Amino acid sequence: MAEKSDIPNELLDALLTNYENPEDMFGKNGILEQFTKKVVERALEAEMTHHLGHEKHGPVTNATGNTRNGKSKKTLKGKNSDLPLAIPRDRDGSFEPQLVEKHQTHWPGFDDQVISLYARGMSVREIQGHLKELYHTEVSPALISAVTDAVTDEVRQWQGRPLDAVYPILYQDCIHVKVRDSGTVSTKAVYLALGVTMNGVKEVLGLWISPNEGAKFWLSVVTELQNRGVRDIFIACVDGLKGFPEAITSVFPQTQIQLCIVHMVRNSLKYVGWKQRKEAAADLKEIYSAATEELGQAALERLEQKWDASHPLIAKPWRANWQLVSPFYAYPPEIRKVIYTTNAIESLNMSLRKIIKTKASFPTDEAIFKIFYLALRNISKKWTMPLKDWKSALNRFAIMFEERFPV
Repeated sequence: MAEKSDIPNELLDALLTNYENPEDMFGKNGILEQFTKKVVERALEAEMTHHLGHEKHGPVTNATGNTRNGKSKKTLKGKNSDLPLAIPRDRDGSFEPQLVEKHQTHWPGFDDQVISLYARGMSVREIQGHLKELYHTEVSPALISAVTDAVTDEVRQWQGRPLDAVYPILYQDCIHVKVRDSGTVSTKAVYLALGVTMNGVKEVLGLWISPNEGAKFWLSVVTELQNRGVRDIFIACVDGLKGFPEAITSVFPQTQIQLCIVHMVRNSLKYVGWKQRKEAAADLKEIYSAATEELGQAALERLEQKWDASHPLIAKPWRANWQLVSPFYAYPPEIRKVIYTTNAIESLNMSLRKIIKTKASFPTDEAIFKIFYLALRNISKKWTMPLKDWKSALNRFAIMFEERFPV
């Protein structure tokens, strides 16, 4: 006995009677298109029969006396071309097709295709050209925009979703983008908060856009995290964002603030000539590779004695921010690498920059949220494994933050 999915050979022979080349199968008005049209229209007629309770031209059996009332025309964006369809109608307008829903203009999967291309940084014009090659049909910019705009509600839900109560590590960083606003182009900062869960897996907690940063802005961000369920953060690793340390400690007073050592080194090396950079980098490494905070301070003093006369700005930020630089000394080397650098979020930012590099500017803040969210959704699919040496780090956190560590 043949399974339901089997197609009789006799039917296949009939369909392929005039087949000579691939164009006959896949081209416009080809066998595949005609077959799809016939099958879909037959299925819609079956839906109508089920809805009314009687066959076409059969006796009316439903209580309201509802019957067929001709057909309406609709064109779907098909996989290879536009597909014209005849959709059956009923007299009282109560028929709701399931296979081809009302107001549907393209096949399922079309939206996913558009969104996937948009998430990879393609412009509306580029998507339009790509879909023309793929579907052999014109797709209007308005349709593409409508498909991508449908993501907006999803972005709002994501941005407001509940968060975990505890994040052992929080990384904070930003990307600068250009936005057209009232005819002028301005630069805005897109801030990202990347948390590490108790399982050691990375999670983007949210996106925020601001023309400038400061304590007031950061306080609103941290308060939002608190309102969404965050009760504690063990360590917040930042790159010196203005006002962030004060904002986070005002909401989470027990959180340790750790300045990113990589950013500190880069900032110091900006003031050193190329020929001396290798030497200065080696002296700086003595500070952050020291076994204890005392040895680190001693290395900083040697740096000051050696470079202050000629390059006073190399050591100055280390001395000025020592309280925010030094927390990592309390941890063993394998954990230090996790907490004293924002590499985790910088790697994320690098992926985002690749996606937006072809965009000269964005039309609105909403457009920024949309493409960043879609890109992050794709990127985060790969985040299934915990950070390296996470078990060791978690055991250390359980000892150091015993009273705050969730059981």
